[in-house]
Amino acid sequence: MTHPDQRYVTALLSNDTLVVKEIYQKYSGNIKRYIVANSGSEDDAADIMQEALIDIYRQASEQQLQLTCPFEPYLLLICKRKWLNNLKKSGRQPVTKELDDVSVGEDVFALAEQMQQQDHRMKVFLECFEQLGSSCKEILKRCLGGGDQESIAASLQITYGYLRKKKAECMASLTKNIQSQLSKWQ
Repeated sequence: MTHPDQRYVTALLSNDTLVVKEIYQKYSGNIKRYIVANSGSEDDAADIMQEALIDIYRQASEQQLQLTCPFEPYLLLICKRKWLNNLKKSGRQPVTKELDDVSVGEDVFALAEQMQQQDHRMKVFLECFEQLGSSCKEILKRCLGGGDQESIAASLQITYGYLRKKKAECMASLTKNIQSQLSKWQ
């Protein structure tokens, strides 16, 4: 079934400047944040987004692209792969997939939907983590960051046994809050 965001693909095909402008307003911020956070500049982000929209246009005109997922994760997937390939070409970072691997098909749409779900889960995790008390946040940050728990306990000036107990309580609280939030979303 075609997703309602197919209107963005149709707008690209028909060169509907108002809707294309809407695409840039709605989605360029996330793309810019991703590229700037991964060794790029705002100019790089603008170039990547433009190239991705051209690719989507080509897929729509040559392969009759029909979106079965929201437009944003699909666009973001293409932009991420394009950017990773640029980094690979410039020798700044290794890449595992070529852009040619992004073809129109259910597997790409499923991957885009999966990315959207992962982004949502991460957002829920961060929101729930911020709701914890300061001592829980500090204990979990240190313990989840790796390192020897005996050293962590010593640096926090608490016993190893108390650290383990408190960590378990904090994790249980965090897990409960996350599950509660995720069940509301599904």
